[in-house]
Amino acid sequence: MVAYIFPGQGAQFSGMGNDLYQNRSEAKKLFDQANEILGFKITDIMFEGSPEALKQTNVTQPAVFLHSVIAALTSEEFRPDMVAGHSLGEFSALVANGVLKFEDALQLVHQRALAMQEACEINPSTMAAILGLEDGQVETICASIEDQIVVPANYNCPGQLVISGSLEGIQIACDKMIAAGAKRALPLPVGGAFHSPLMEPARVKLEAAINSTSFGSPICPIYQNVSSEAVVDVETIKKNLKAQLTAPVKWTQSVQNMSKAGAVTFIECGPGKVLQGLVKKINREAEVQSLN
Repeated sequence: MVAYIFPGQGAQFSGMGNDLYQNRSEAKKLFDQANEILGFKITDIMFEGSPEALKQTNVTQPAVFLHSVIAALTSEEFRPDMVAGHSLGEFSALVANGVLKFEDALQLVHQRALAMQEACEINPSTMAAILGLEDGQVETICASIEDQIVVPANYNCPGQLVISGSLEGIQIACDKMIAAGAKRALPLPVGGAFHSPLMEPARVKLEAAINSTSFGSPICPIYQNVSSEAVVDVETIKKNLKAQLTAPVKWTQSVQNMSKAGAVTFIECGPGKVLQGLVKKINREAEVQSLN
């Protein structure tokens, strides 16, 4: 069985999507439609923009979404048995498996990016990658920090867990992680504490947008970040999507569950190869590749 997986923020690179635009007429139409929906030429930034320009949250999230979704929708090879996306990538996965329309999902992704940017400005906060500790150790240390918000945010693979929280809380946590034997505790160059309670203002805004968006029936199960379980029920998909911004990304558990369900090949759909690397660390037996 084949699982298609969709990357999140951080996979962007200058020039992304240009080959699709130049070589597939259907892709060109979708990119041009995206420029109209967003009200600015995101294609200019994707194809020719500097890495700095691509790092802006209101650009990065739609850019990664567009590259991933358009690659899937215009590929003759795209036949998923199951899908999953890492954080932002969950929106790409929901278009690919027929739950969300392209234009509706793009609007949601754009609103999500703006809402997250606002939440970052309200609560200065950050994230850090903890390498070389077991998940349980990281969870225990996060829970031990008093008077600060610090939570597990991304279960990326065994031995790699990203934490999220207040500036002071993350600094305290990093010191404690090193003292507990972590190989590294790396503060990440991000604008805020994604997938933590500090994203609550963004969650509220995104929930309202999701409530006014129509959802269709999936053509295959999606393994969602919040639960890591296979989901086909539309109301459950909506509920999980609303909870995603303040809940951790259970990527390790999702890949394990997809493997148990019969996935032997994982095809990354979109820019970069980050997810392929994570899948191999979670399941050494898995075959990984990029779409096209």
